[in-house]
Amino acid sequence: MLTVLIDYESGNLHSAEKAFQRMARETDAGKVIVSDRAEDVARADRLVLPGDGAFPACCAALKGRENVYDALREAVEVKGRPFLGICVGMQLMARIGHEYEETEGLGWIDGEVEKITPEDPALKVPHMGWNDLVIDSPHPVLAGIETGQHAYFVHSYHMQVSTPSQRLAHVDYGQPITAIVGRDTMLGMQFHPEKSQATGLRLIANFLTWTP
Repeated sequence: MLTVLIDYESGNLHSAEKAFQRMARETDAGKVIVSDRAEDVARADRLVLPGDGAFPACCAALKGRENVYDALREAVEVKGRPFLGICVGMQLMARIGHEYEETEGLGWIDGEVEKITPEDPALKVPHMGWNDLVIDSPHPVLAGIETGQHAYFVHSYHMQVSTPSQRLAHVDYGQPITAIVGRDTMLGMQFHPEKSQATGLRLIANFLTWTP
């Protein structure tokens, strides 16, 4: 079993790599590597797309690696490999992003990425720090996770999901903020599971052992 964290130069992958490798050891889920090679993406049993920064820059960096991008779409859309997007990696799953400029995403989740606009002026943007998850829909990767458990967020834009069933969890920040999305073999987490202590590690373990 091989899990590949895709490196497209859109964030420091060190902490994510260590967290996924730790949970792979604890759950006997095989090998975890970080790679920017299309051949590794193609042979992976499951894929993780992290991302930090602006939606247009991350999207351009991913699509600019044409062989990696094509291998990713083939693995997820055709072969049905389990996929997890993290932070901007989750946002890239949307149909479109509106950060700075209108940018087409992967189109895997029926949603759009828009700026966070809380009604309460005391709530600052970016949404940064710990917030309590509210579970909207059951999913195997949420096994052992309950409403009220918290995760660590750092972001100024969020995904507005048009198909309610694709939002698995949210948090409240002057408005509902999508926290976890999913459909078929695809999942996305707006927060950083590798920085979310026991809750995040449980989610990583569940993903590594999930059989859709």
